[in-house]
Amino acid sequence: MTITRHFIRVGKRRVHYRKAGAGPTLLMVHQSPRSSAEYEPLMRKWAPHFTCIAPDTPGFGQSDPLPGDPDIEAFSTALIELMDALGIERTAAYGFHSGGIILVGAVKRHPDRFTALATGGYAVWTPEERAIFDKDYLPPFRPSAYGEHLTWLWNRILEQTWFFPWFDVRDGARISVAHDDPARVDAVVREMLDSGDAYRAGYGAVLRAPRDIPPADAPTVPVLIAAYDGDPLQAHIARLGPLPPSWRAEAVATPADLEEASLTHLLAAPALPCPPIAESGDGGFLPVTGNGFDGLIHWQGNRNADTVLIHAPGRSAELLRIEDALAIDLPGHGLSDDWRQDFTPGLDDWCAIVTAAIAGLCGAHAPAIIGEGHCALLAAAVARQAGASGWGAVDAHLPLPGQDRHWAERAIPDLTPDRHGSHLNAAWGAVRAGHFFWPWFEAKAANAIPFTPSAAAPEALAREHRSLIRARAGRALLGTLAAADRDALIAAAPPLTRWHRAEWARKRSDIWSPKNIQEGE
Repeated sequence: MTITRHFIRVGKRRVHYRKAGAGPTLLMVHQSPRSSAEYEPLMRKWAPHFTCIAPDTPGFGQSDPLPGDPDIEAFSTALIELMDALGIERTAAYGFHSGGIILVGAVKRHPDRFTALATGGYAVWTPEERAIFDKDYLPPFRPSAYGEHLTWLWNRILEQTWFFPWFDVRDGARISVAHDDPARVDAVVREMLDSGDAYRAGYGAVLRAPRDIPPADAPTVPVLIAAYDGDPLQAHIARLGPLPPSWRAEAVATPADLEEASLTHLLAAPALPCPPIAESGDGGFLPVTGNGFDGLIHWQGNRNADTVLIHAPGRSAELLRIEDALAIDLPGHGLSDDWRQDFTPGLDDWCAIVTAAIAGLCGAHAPAIIGEGHCALLAAAVARQAGASGWGAVDAHLPLPGQDRHWAERAIPDLTPDRHGSHLNAAWGAVRAGHFFWPWFEAKAANAIPFTPSAAAPEALAREHRSLIRARAGRALLGTLAAADRDALIAAAPPLTRWHRAEWARKRSDIWSPKNIQEGE
């Protein structure tokens, strides 16, 4: 079952959502501090029954935050505004933890917009619990110069499966879902890095939320509140108090039981036709299929532009100065999907997927292809295959051909998650040193480069760090480009229209450039 991804403008905010399936709409709202990515397995299960639409709530995933210090009602209102923007008049809905709290508020205030709701847990906090949450649960999360925030974040996410609340390190606070699986911790850490300090707004609104269940005589829709064994919110079922006649609450044994009970409840709702679902036109995801790749390529910018920008290995489109250009995230980078797991792409495969993406976005229009860093070589290959008017490079700080293998081995760290999250610190060290030395992995006086303090500020480094840890295929791409025949690629390409290196790079004898070129911006 294919899951597509989209953006939509809701007022001045950009909202990201996933979509899958056919049939009546089902709005799926995730828990904090996660994103709609956590629902991908469930969307595949339920897609035969519904058109599943799972947005990233404000401030999480790829959705912009709400302004100010929003309360839970603001998040519920934002959900209704999203439905308006998407063109959804009425829908069934499913939420888990925070998502359920947001949806209960939306159902209470706008019962005419829903047909049914199922939620995994509903929190009813005591005054004592709220006091604890207000004090310690949501500390500020801001990047630090040397990456200390990453060590804190890794262990905070790890230990939230050991204790509840995560900071209450007592035997009596242990929970039964403890684990130390690096892949599971890494998935949540990445979503926290996407949110940054905005996580406190969404999470805080939920933790401050009062019991918001409508009175027995209020208009409402059928609602199921269920929680499985081991879920801290199962104990909250006893705190729910009186429920409207069409509401019910129950404890179940396992997460699978929760899914089964929720699906049964939702299938009983009126099956309204799914309307056309709106999306934005200034960025999104293009389905592309080719040798070893069958997924989505993220793009942003102007599809009618005269220039397409391709980021360097280990980076992403969000770091480029796009202006009036079109930019894409390469496979296994940024927000684009990965190559097939058992497939090792060669240069022709990279070239074919990028060429197909450009054709799908630009049609018969043939823009110039500009590559960043080592992807200048990919730009040359793509320009030839796509019949582009020209090609070029920005920040083309490539080593001499004899240093290619050395670069391929060291320039991008191994980003495989380990038990202690050390891959996060390795990536931070790489992006920080990259502002002070070229190459970053050989820090010595002779390799010092000019820098501006603002470019090396923690907030700026955090954007580069996020792109680097998203670059699942960065090392593979760099290795492929390092092994390419530069002269042959250039000889076969259309005219070279632009080759830009920083002023300091032009003075270095260990940085390569094509023969007989005129450098410029």
